[in-house]
Amino acid sequence: MSSAARLHLRSDVIVEPVVDSWYAWHQLIPPVTLAMNIVERHLKIMESYVAAPQVHANAVKNPAMLGGPFINFPTPRVDAVRELIRRTRRERAPLLELHGAVRELRALLEREAEGASLEPLYAAVPAPLKGYVELVYDLESRPGYRLLENMLYRSPLHDERGQGFALSRLTGDERPFILSTPRLPDEERVHLPVPFRHAGIDRLCDSRREPVALGRLRELLGLPVGSEHALRPYFTDEPPAPRAPYEGPGVRVRYFGHACVLLETAETRVLVDPVVSYAYPTELPRFTIDDLPEVIDFVLITHAHADHVMLETLLRLRPKIKAIVVPKSAPGVLQDPSLRGALTAIGFTDVRELEHLDELPIPGGAITGLPFLGEHGDLDIASKLAYRVDLLGRSLIFAADSSNLEPELYAQLRRVLGPVEMVFLGMECDGAPASWVYGPLFAAPLSRKHDQSRRLAGSNFERARGIVEALGCRDIYVYAMGQEPWLGYVMSVQYTPRSRPIVASDELIADCRERGLRAERLYARREWVLEP
Repeated sequence: MSSAARLHLRSDVIVEPVVDSWYAWHQLIPPVTLAMNIVERHLKIMESYVAAPQVHANAVKNPAMLGGPFINFPTPRVDAVRELIRRTRRERAPLLELHGAVRELRALLEREAEGASLEPLYAAVPAPLKGYVELVYDLESRPGYRLLENMLYRSPLHDERGQGFALSRLTGDERPFILSTPRLPDEERVHLPVPFRHAGIDRLCDSRREPVALGRLRELLGLPVGSEHALRPYFTDEPPAPRAPYEGPGVRVRYFGHACVLLETAETRVLVDPVVSYAYPTELPRFTIDDLPEVIDFVLITHAHADHVMLETLLRLRPKIKAIVVPKSAPGVLQDPSLRGALTAIGFTDVRELEHLDELPIPGGAITGLPFLGEHGDLDIASKLAYRVDLLGRSLIFAADSSNLEPELYAQLRRVLGPVEMVFLGMECDGAPASWVYGPLFAAPLSRKHDQSRRLAGSNFERARGIVEALGCRDIYVYAMGQEPWLGYVMSVQYTPRSRPIVASDELIADCRERGLRAERLYARREWVLEP
């Protein structure tokens, strides 16, 4: 077939973003959090694998070790990992120095800042951080620093040469866990060494809908002559089945799995926490990327965890997305990098921040940001919001993994907002320890006791019941919490009927139904229409 023939991207193709051959999630975009993850996560995992590959091979076969720091390759790849270590140390030397500078600055402040002016300490700020931090005290006279994030994105430390994409085709739901297994070149993947913001990626992804000539795509991506042959297996001459836009009188609600919900009216489309399955042969019915509308007016991101702000899905959908709504972060805090800054840096042009009770008017209603407590290991993190969406007179709250730590909060929200018809809530009440996500950022490792107590956990039965009662909800939907098999590479959970999140959500559903409310734990796929 000629390279001038116009072809469609196949619906079973993963366009997987990678940074230094590691799966890209939001902490790998800002330079400082990237530096901390390279040293404290990537290099440590890879060096452990090189030293004892059989330990890793055994661990990934043990369900109790799911989500642990163990590389999962079908066959040993010690030499390739050893080479990736060498390349990372060579090409990321400035970020290794940045990691050391963060450690040094922390030690400097601990040693020298005793309550007097911090002005003399600027001269001692380590070189990689000079011009990129402000030294500060809080009101308890504890010293700290604020990162000047937008300056860092415009510095040589924001080196996009490590960014790229790995193309592969899915034949099933199994994929290696994202935080512990690098995506190495192999015969099953084609790597595209282009930054995430590259316009050619939009054309690649949009070719599912609008076909493209592979020769033209190669030129847009800046690939070598002849690369069309490597790209050809990912394309087909068969167009996707046409999808009629929703034009009904009410609000169509579609559940895509985990915490992903699509709201559609005849004039507005809102997608919450997009994590969407690809289309490939499977016995489990699901909505896939082919079931999304041609235009998504607003994407809502509740918080900066990889199962809610999934760069893989967002970049695949970028040609469809008009605007992304995100919670506003605390300025310059290491553990709370700006979602707006990160998404803007990777090519999204309309990213809007909301704070508590900010209202964004939309056709047919409004989106309101709501407080979101817990689920972040008690860290000082502001970039988390629940959302109230009002459309055609119907009200829905997407509470994500909110933990009802303070019941009075929801009573106050009821007073301010009035009752809400429908709530979507996660109840992953076990949760991983805080170090699972934030470990590379801590100044010193948490003790096991403290780490186990500071969980990334949502509401249990009692707390979830309190949310439902306080908000006056009539319909209660509990997310599947990562049970869908296509989410194992992100969630790494395997529930049984006796797992606490299942028991707790079963209790909530039974309790709500006893009181005449509609309640359900969602799974894989669901659709219904709310009359206006």
